[in-house]
Formats: sequence, C-alpha cells, structure tokens
Amino acid sequence: MNNDYIMNTHTWFGLNTPDADAESVDAVIFGIPYDGGVSYRGGASQAPDLLRANTDHATPCTEKLDYYSEFKVLDAGNFEKGSRDEIFADVQQFVADLVRKGVHFTMIGGDHSVTIPVERGINEALDEPFGIIHIDAHMDLSYELEGDPLSHGSTEQRALEMSNITSEENLYFIGIRSIEPDEFEFSRDRNIQVKTSYDCYSEGIEAVANDCISKMKKFSKVYLTFDIDALDPGFAAGTGTPQFGGLTARMAMTLVQKLFSELNIIGFDIVEIAPPLDDSLASMYAGRKLLTEAWGIWAKEAGKLVSFK
Repeated sequence: MNNDYIMNTHTWFGLNTPDADAESVDAVIFGIPYDGGVSYRGGASQAPDLLRANTDHATPCTEKLDYYSEFKVLDAGNFEKGSRDEIFADVQQFVADLVRKGVHFTMIGGDHSVTIPVERGINEALDEPFGIIHIDAHMDLSYELEGDPLSHGSTEQRALEMSNITSEENLYFIGIRSIEPDEFEFSRDRNIQVKTSYDCYSEGIEAVANDCISKMKKFSKVYLTFDIDALDPGFAAGTGTPQFGGLTARMAMTLVQKLFSELNIIGFDIVEIAPPLDDSLASMYAGRKLLTEAWGIWAKEAGKLVSFK
C-alpha cells in the first residue's frame, strides 16, 4: 500500500480518519491502480489517485441533500507494489481480514480484473454462500481473453470457481449489452440471471432493481461491482471498452439507491474509469457521485445520516 495518502484528512469528502484502525471506522477504502488485465484500451490505473484527489472538492451528501459528515472512513492507500500475483495475494488477504471483522469496504480500480482478488478475499473469509451483483456492459464470463485467465473479461468466470459461489444463481448481471463468443456458448444453457441494458429501458430500472433484490435477498451478504462502462458513453466516455446504449445517470443512481437500501451489501467497487480517455473526466465524476450515494445508505444504516427535510 501507499501510505502517502493516508495522512490526508481532506480526502474522501473530509471523512478520512488516518489515525483510526479498520474496526473503528464505518468503511475502509483502498485503490488498486492496475490495468494490466485489459484487452483493449488502458488508463484505468490512474483512477484511484485522481478520484482520491478530487474528493476534497466535494461534500458528503446525497442527491437528496442528506448529510453524513460523521461517517468515518479509513483510506488504506493503494495496492500496487510487486507483480500482479503479489498484488492480488495482498488484496485477497486484506479483504478477507476486513470481512472477518465485519468492516464495510470500497475498492477503486483499476480494470475489472482487480475485482477477482476482492471476491476471492470475501470467499476466503466466509463459510456461507454470498451474492454478487455485476453492473457492467459486459458479463466478464470469458474463460480467458488473449490467453489471460485473470483478464478484465474473466472476472465472474473466476468467481464461479469459488467455494461459496455455489451456482450461477449467486450472480446477477445488470446493464449487459455485449457478449463474447465463449460467453454466449457458456450462458445459453445455464440459468444466468441477467438484465440487459435494453431490459433496463423496456422494463424500467425500478422493476429491474426489484427483481435483483428478490433474487439476491436469500444471501445474507452481497458484493456489488460497478464497471463504469455500464453507463452510456454519453455519461461516461472515459473507459476502456465503451458500449453505446447504456444506463443513464438517473438509472444508475436509482439502481444504487435501491440495491444498497434493501440488501446487505458488505462491499463494493467502482472500476474501469480511465481518465486519459476523457478530458472532461466525466467518468471520474460519475464514479464519485455513485460512491457518495452508496456511502449515504451505509451512513443511514449506521445512524449517521442527517436528513435535509
């Protein structure tokens, strides 16, 4: 980890408490600035530092203007030293420790491959099945991409190998609008729970959220991974593999609000923000807003949300 950021109390909307330990805060946040698992365009390695630097220009409030300045966060820095295998091993052990202690956490990527060690850490810590909600333009169910089984397109295929992901019914996909040939063959005869981006438009995002909740509520613990390319590139162009026809900003906000309110989401990540691909940094700002909404729900659960009205 990089400790340079830990002492900055201005980051994360002024919520960072650098002298605290993980068990005394409401959430731990960390970055994995790695994008060596991409199959197309890079740049996501720059997201953790850029997002971190732009949180001292924002306030801890939801879009409804509810405030949570008493919500305490610990910035654990970046996991970036050593080879990919070493980074992934460190992340897995770190996450496993947080989950065993019952600490909420947030990870900022990095490409979507960095979700693999996080999910493995959850699996290591638990002795029960858990759910994964995968919000993305892509299913990431390829066995490998360009010969790499730890690619950003293999995230949930690796999840299906874990002991506490007992079947495809532990996974729920939202926003999908692209599929690789091997994913198509893998998925067509299985009970893959998926709502495409078209479904989100035709059925309505609240109906999609409600269906996800009904399928995931059987799990006492849920992890949510949000690839920023789930959003239409008109809202988040700065990402490696954008796909036209994605979720709108309103849909994404509603989705996060409902899922976090009605499921026990123990951790989440925001990945694939690639600042070099968008001078306006719209993807970074989208990620920042989704983060504040998710933390707002956690703050409400902790009794640390002050309502505007």
